[in-house]
Amino acid sequence: MSRAEVNRSTEMEVFVRVVETGGLSAAARALKLTPSAVSKLVSRLETRLGARLLNRSTRRLQLTPEGEAFFARSVRVLADIDEAEREVLAGAAPRGRVRVNSVVDLGGQFILPLVPAFLEQHPDVTLDIVLTDQVVDLLEERADVAIRMGALRSSNLTARKLGESRAVVVAAPDYLARRGVPMRLEDLADHHQLDFTFTRSVRNWPFRGPDGQVVYLPGAGGVQVGDGASLRRLALAGAGLARMSVFAAAEDIRAGRLTPVLEAFNPGDRLEAHAVFVGQGGRLPARVRAFIDFLAANIRLPTLP
Repeated sequence: MSRAEVNRSTEMEVFVRVVETGGLSAAARALKLTPSAVSKLVSRLETRLGARLLNRSTRRLQLTPEGEAFFARSVRVLADIDEAEREVLAGAAPRGRVRVNSVVDLGGQFILPLVPAFLEQHPDVTLDIVLTDQVVDLLEERADVAIRMGALRSSNLTARKLGESRAVVVAAPDYLARRGVPMRLEDLADHHQLDFTFTRSVRNWPFRGPDGQVVYLPGAGGVQVGDGASLRRLALAGAGLARMSVFAAAEDIRAGRLTPVLEAFNPGDRLEAHAVFVGQGGRLPARVRAFIDFLAANIRLPTLP
């Protein structure tokens, strides 16, 4: 059967409704179809794809792994179809909800303060913002855009650079008064080093050695946390040394709450901030494109001398 002979959007809509309502009969009532018609559409979809999407029993339906993947993408496709129709009717003006997932520090310090101005420019757009330092799957979380720091994994997602910030090792003045200021790389062994729990973080800290080459030194214990905001709070509390982005520490450094250390050995590596999303340029829904363009034009990450 050719693609022209198959109404794939109808099949997707029926399949998504079955999953969302939890049964064929409930989906049939919502769609004003008969249960047999819904069952035939789902069966035809599975036959065409050559994969079972649902495990059926008398009491419940359960998605197969293939069904979970197809459901996530179907939700996105149907949302894009709805958005395309709304854009045509509204002259392509940004409209609708943008689901945003952002790392905690960057989101809290630089994205949330921009929200009022964005909404002033785009009153028909609503924002659903989640702050987390865990890398999420955009399709599974139904997110439109993710704001991420650091190296990006290879994927079929599109990324737009928003800025960059170098890293700096800092500690609270009272911690340095108690434990001493590290002046040499060998001094790290006498200090607690605060770090992240998630596996994508770099376990060894990079420094520029006396010969100019970058060396990676292991931590000496302390505390591990799951997000940048907690790392900053621990550093401010005097729990140890923390290596963080300048954008996250700049305000505290200027206020004297944190002190940079070992700057003579700073390798100058930079962490880039990106907006990551599904789709290319003009294929983006207007609401998502407007949000990404606004961030790119307005985010200014602070620097230190």
